[in-house]
Amino acid sequence: MKTECLGDFVKLNGKTYPCTVSLTMDLIGGKWKTVILYHLKDERKRYSELRKEMPSVTEMTLSLQLKQLEKDGLLSRKVYGKKPPVKVIYSLTDFGKSFVPVLEAITKWGNEVVSEKGEFISAEQNL
Repeated sequence: MKTECLGDFVKLNGKTYPCTVSLTMDLIGGKWKTVILYHLKDERKRYSELRKEMPSVTEMTLSLQLKQLEKDGLLSRKVYGKKPPVKVIYSLTDFGKSFVPVLEAITKWGNEVVSEKGEFISAEQNL
């Protein structure tokens, strides 16, 4: 039996998965979750800062992904103030910070792929 699946299934927060890879992909999979975590790995940020750093994500998608990451315990959401406009800050939890080495490995691998097979382009070139 593989070490990532010491039993027939794995369970976390009431959800059952066939293996730990499936569990991991549920937590961080999709187009935007890992990108959000990447942008929060060095410092906490407001929603508007995340939107500026990820201009191609829709507001609805960003909001939904932030809620899911918070629900799964990877990030925390702290609200300052009681009356609008309130200030909301997102940051990685300790659980989220445990994913940073994986983020760094993904970034390194992506940079190597682009260096070998693609090219880095500026925002102006992308227009």
